[in-house]
Amino acid sequence: MALTPSFACPCGSRQRYGDCCERFHLGEATPPTPEALMRSRYCAFAMGLAGYLLETWHPDTRPSSLGDLSDTEWMRLDILEHAQSGDSGRVRFRATFRERRRWAVLEEESRFVYREARWVYQDGVPNVSRLKPGRNDPCPCGTGYKFKSCCGLV
Repeated sequence: MALTPSFACPCGSRQRYGDCCERFHLGEATPPTPEALMRSRYCAFAMGLAGYLLETWHPDTRPSSLGDLSDTEWMRLDILEHAQSGDSGRVRFRATFRERRRWAVLEEESRFVYREARWVYQDGVPNVSRLKPGRNDPCPCGTGYKFKSCCGLV
């Protein structure tokens, strides 16, 4: 997914991509908090930026590769809680996604550490559950429209 700086940032901040996560993805700045890092990593997943994801992962827990990120369409991020204390932080989030025509929600409490003058993702325990939106249910993407009038058209 290619974004221009004027598009809304996928991280849900309600800012333009150019004013939000783009500077982190380009290496012009480092996310100042665990929440900012979480948002930029979600955005990187949505855009298929595997290099950024691996770069912001703690080397002790980082996988050697992430595989194909294009099968998943990330639709919405909700930050449920976040906290920071010294060199550690945590962010509990819910991310809604679609793989082909199947909907699901990933909920995780992620742990972050401040290492070598920047925040990195350490680990988390993911919990994935399937969604089965009905035609008249609110669309899981978060627009507020009914599913049948939004993503259910696809």
